[in-house]
Amino acid sequence: MRPFLSHPFDDDKLKEECGVFGVVGVADAANFVALGLHALQHRGQEAGGIVSHHPDEGFNSARRFGYVRDNFTKASLMETLPGALAIGHVRYSTAGSKGHTQIRDVQPFFGEFSMGGCAIAHNGNITNATSLRRDLIERGAIFQSSSDSECIIHLMARSIQKNIPERMKDALRAVEGAFSVIAMTRTKLIGVRDPLGVRPLVLGKLADDGYVLSSETCGLDIIGAEFLREIDPGEMVVISGGKVESTRPFGQAKSRFCIFEHVYFSRPDSILGGRSVYETRRQIGVELAREAPVEADLVCPVPDSGTPAAIGYSQESGIPYAMGIIRNQYMGRTFIEPTEQIRNMGVRLKLNVNRALIKGKRVILVDDSVVRGTTSIKIREMILDAGAAEVHFRIASPPTAWPCFYGVDTPERSKLLAATMSEDEMRDWMGVDSLKFISLDGLYRAVGESKGRDAKSPQYCDACFSGQYPVAPSDQIAKGFEMKAAE
Repeated sequence: MRPFLSHPFDDDKLKEECGVFGVVGVADAANFVALGLHALQHRGQEAGGIVSHHPDEGFNSARRFGYVRDNFTKASLMETLPGALAIGHVRYSTAGSKGHTQIRDVQPFFGEFSMGGCAIAHNGNITNATSLRRDLIERGAIFQSSSDSECIIHLMARSIQKNIPERMKDALRAVEGAFSVIAMTRTKLIGVRDPLGVRPLVLGKLADDGYVLSSETCGLDIIGAEFLREIDPGEMVVISGGKVESTRPFGQAKSRFCIFEHVYFSRPDSILGGRSVYETRRQIGVELAREAPVEADLVCPVPDSGTPAAIGYSQESGIPYAMGIIRNQYMGRTFIEPTEQIRNMGVRLKLNVNRALIKGKRVILVDDSVVRGTTSIKIREMILDAGAAEVHFRIASPPTAWPCFYGVDTPERSKLLAATMSEDEMRDWMGVDSLKFISLDGLYRAVGESKGRDAKSPQYCDACFSGQYPVAPSDQIAKGFEMKAAE
């Protein structure tokens, strides 16, 4: 039995499905990868894996359920992963196996080709994976996992190119959707982003000939690597012998980076597009205060993701900032074998109200998003039970009304509160005095687009808010999903 079970109130947050990390050119590269994955743990907490290569011992791998700190800090395990080249992956459940991950689904995946072995780790989601998988199976492929990412290995196996980077280009040209991929051969570390650059990937430098690829810059910080640059949308880098070679295997396309990385997924100490994630989130709060002012006594974040926006709201509005809700730092996002009685305690396991501060006050609660709204109701109950006079919600993202098909674990559209209710209806259903979301234009201004969103050619992927998908989700359309009509 797997020891880790999802906490029921985490279901009211969107989840980034994975993070990737790779190192080349340093002794005991797997140890560096373990540290990097620890820094990326927020991107995936269900399982993790590392593959390394040593000239004498070949490829070695380890895949485990649970946190990086509970598995990849053990000397007995790390000694089985020698070599100066390694990649790793942390994950939530991917397409095809949500909530039912098997150890075979844990990345990186490995394949042995005529020119040698290759391991890959993928962040994102392949939107034509169902049709690709069906075609590959009909042509004789035998899949070992339920993950869409395994399609890449099988596509590489069928390429007639003479080396692994060229085979990877062939494979990824057949793939639709979002992919930031890190791969390794016996001598090379490879990184590639899809033509739209939906998911992040950055390049860093260690001493001498060491290089790093990471989903976020916070992964570089933990190992003392210098941030060099982001991998460009549609770019492939091949790193070997202390040199970085760059190619552009895909046609030109306008970048559509995921705007929700700025809102919630990335760590606040990371840098995205040359901008501090923390500063962007603080600026979202500033925009919220301008768009949706309200008379109140305190501005309180819903910890921890609402904190920077709450600070910005307080600074712009002049209403004092206060820690009205305290988070239990030791619970994490999962716990072992909860009883039904413990489950019924609900959000109180994770959050507790600072009663002495809240009593008699008009409180503005700032949160990053509302998905199903269930946790928001529990928090409102807790605040009112503590004696608050009024409860006002301010949300640091527009209403989430459409599912994501590019690597984010999103409920079906019918289960998204904003897909079935107006803002006023959501306010009444949640039972709060007021509820306001930042506008899409306001969010764009906060991420540095002074003129707001270009409706004809959006600067980011914002499909979860707008319903405008930059890549048609062909598998979902085949199942009956109806895209939003063009405006």
